[in-house]
Amino acid sequence: MSSSSDAFAHRPASPEQQAPPLESLVSHLLASKRSLSSVNHVLRANELVTATRKSLETNVITTARSGFLRSGIDAQVKVLEQVRTGSESVAHHANAEFEAFLKTLDEAEQRLKGTLQTLRETFVEAGLRPPGEEKKNLLDFVDESGVETVLDTINQSVGNAASHHKDFAKTNEQFAEEVLGVQHLMLQHRPRLFEDSAENVETNSPLPQILTNMEENAREMANNLESLVKHYDLCVSAVKHTEGGGDAAQRIAGNLPEGVDVGESDLNASPEPISEDERQDMIDIIEKDASQVEEVVTEIRERIAEMEGQEQILIRYIDACTEEHINTNAAFKLLKDIGHRLPAFIGQSQDFLTRWEEEKARLAEHMEELEALREFYDGFLIAYDNLLIEIGRRGELEAKVEKIIQDAMNKVNRLYNDDSEARETFKAEQGDFLPVDIWPGMTSSAVQYAIAPVGDSIGRVPEVPRIVIEQAIDRVSRRV
Repeated sequence: MSSSSDAFAHRPASPEQQAPPLESLVSHLLASKRSLSSVNHVLRANELVTATRKSLETNVITTARSGFLRSGIDAQVKVLEQVRTGSESVAHHANAEFEAFLKTLDEAEQRLKGTLQTLRETFVEAGLRPPGEEKKNLLDFVDESGVETVLDTINQSVGNAASHHKDFAKTNEQFAEEVLGVQHLMLQHRPRLFEDSAENVETNSPLPQILTNMEENAREMANNLESLVKHYDLCVSAVKHTEGGGDAAQRIAGNLPEGVDVGESDLNASPEPISEDERQDMIDIIEKDASQVEEVVTEIRERIAEMEGQEQILIRYIDACTEEHINTNAAFKLLKDIGHRLPAFIGQSQDFLTRWEEEKARLAEHMEELEALREFYDGFLIAYDNLLIEIGRRGELEAKVEKIIQDAMNKVNRLYNDDSEARETFKAEQGDFLPVDIWPGMTSSAVQYAIAPVGDSIGRVPEVPRIVIEQAIDRVSRRV
């Protein structure tokens, strides 16, 4: 809009120019008065600038406090992460060892059960047992209660170890959740008003730029309002310098919006006389500026709308910063609580390690017991096979002895027959000449001999099929 000082610039009068009628000037005056309601936007702009400046000052303090806390919390969280990682590493290593022990124990138990099943499926040869006895297997000669006792003890130890591992895993999980809770609070509601990294958002607050923009808008709005006020003053003056316009000026110019000061006390005063040329210059300026009034009002509205929009950005940012500050304080409080429990957590980790070493020793002992039982029962199987082989050996020896005895008896019997014939010949030839009582044994029969086993029949070799003995020999040879 034109400057009011131009209203009184001298220029030559033009007879062709005619002053607009009073109605036109009154219309301009009414429009200019209405435009002065923009003062509310200017006042609102000043409020926004003041509030933004105060928010910036508060936010600087809040952000500084939050940043200080965050740097300390970040450092402590790194320590907690190291503790958590170390504890989880202990748990992972212990679990791997436990799983390996379980696999080894399971394999040992399966081997033992396989040996017991072999004992159950191996029946004692009938020739080794008393006649008429019910058929028995090798397992009938084993006390299985020892196996059950060892397995029950192992299951109890495994159950205790598994319970300790589960409790330690739960402790680690709870600790990890607490640390994650701190990290979650640290990441919640961070300002994300710009597509930038979190670090840049934190270090480059939008508030200074918003304040600069608001101050510039408020300044331009104040300048525009000043132009509207000047235009209004010029319209009032023009109406008052128009014939019959004094009453209209007094009637229209009253009751201006609060905050607009245009010297209403001078409305009743008579206008200072001016020349016709000066009046015409004044009217020319009014006509020119009147066409811009609506544009100026629109600009003021657009600027206040922009400021209101920036205020929403500011509010969201301040809310985010406030929420971040609250969460940072909450994270700090949670971190303190974790810190109080940290020694106990580290102690639990150490206790778990000590207990696990003891449990490993017990599990190793149980595995040795299982292996010892399996070796004993395997030895029983091997001994039974060797017993069958021994029976075969004794049978062969007994057969050889019987053959020798049979051969000897055949020779003895031949000698006996020869002796009997010689005695009969002697008796026939000499018997008539010798008195009977000269030797009582002269006419007796030859002495007979016999070979018989000594002792009872228990030591006799039982009858075992040759194929059974050969199978035992084959099994023993495969074990070697």
